Amino acid sequence: MTRTTEEPISPPGAARRPLGTRLAEWLSTTDHKKIGYLYLVTSFAFFLLAGLMAMLIRAELAAPGQQVVSPEQYNQLFTMHGTIMMLLFATPLFAGFANVIMPLQIGAPDVAFPRLNALSYWLFLFGGLTVISGFLSSSGPASFGWTGYVPLSAESYSPELGGDLWVLGLVLSGLGTILGAVNFATTILGMRAPGMTMFRMPIFTWNVLLT
Repeated sequence: MTRTTEEPISPPGAARRPLGTRLAEWLSTTDHKKIGYLYLVTSFAFFLLAGLMAMLIRAELAAPGQQVVSPEQYNQLFTMHGTIMMLLFATPLFAGFANVIMPLQIGAPDVAFPRLNALSYWLFLFGGLTVISGFLSSSGPASFGWTGYVPLSAESYSPELGGDLWVLGLVLSGLGTILGAVNFATTILGMRAPGMTMFRMPIFTWNVLLT
């Protein structure tokens, strides 16, 4: 006599939750893996925007005297491309991988300060949006180079609103980066699993701690 087992029947509506519920869960999450994914997706979106600017820059340089954009617009594209690639793509990309991988490598259930981790991401996002919001101003975004050297970035040479938005956005984004760094260091130093000594940590975790 053969025995058959019946597949369990899931209650109606349990398999798929409403889109709004799932969206609210992602936007209010304090889970380190989900925050890491948010970092990765957001940094990739900034990467695509910076890539579009790079194509405009190369189009302008393709032939001598070609005027795809004006000289001022070229400076703006150069400034914003460098800013996004260095500060809104490369740095948060590392933070995204650190959020997803590092707690799992040391056996920690989460980062030391989950809510601070979420705050760090939102500061980065709104800081980045503030930086690129200069494109919406009448004078355009910052045009003094992504390094922000004075006197080019001073008020006498860059009185436009775009420069102020650039500074404000990077202050917000930089604050998020600093808070995230404190969170990572505290997690590594204080939340390792029993037996996970400093010299047993993986190389990636050491990179997070030293970076």
